[in-house]
Amino acid sequence: MKKKNVITKNYLEKIPTRSPEIKWSKDEKGIVTLEIENKGWANRIAQVVFRRPKISYIHLDNLGSFVWPLIDGKSNIIQIGEAVDKEFGENAKPLYERLARYFQILESYHFIDWTDA
Repeated sequence: MKKKNVITKNYLEKIPTRSPEIKWSKDEKGIVTLEIENKGWANRIAQVVFRRPKISYIHLDNLGSFVWPLIDGKSNIIQIGEAVDKEFGENAKPLYERLARYFQILESYHFIDWTDA
């Protein structure tokens, strides 16, 4: 049996891009707030019956607020990590483990996608 030549890419070399559906803002302290529209029939029922909000506001912490604007569809996680390391130093350690988990969470909520750029 012949093996296929499979090219695998290091997770840290992946290039994240923000979802265009998410509006966001940054306050005077540098904290980023994401505006997430709660769509779909289940959310609509929850809005009517349980008075859930049509838009949820998610406030990122300092590290997340620093990283979010760097998600530009051009920089990979390694490049973003270099900027984080320069800004936060030891306070961001273990750097790439934290960043990898952060991007996994963002992806699980469909806040980001990946580009092949």
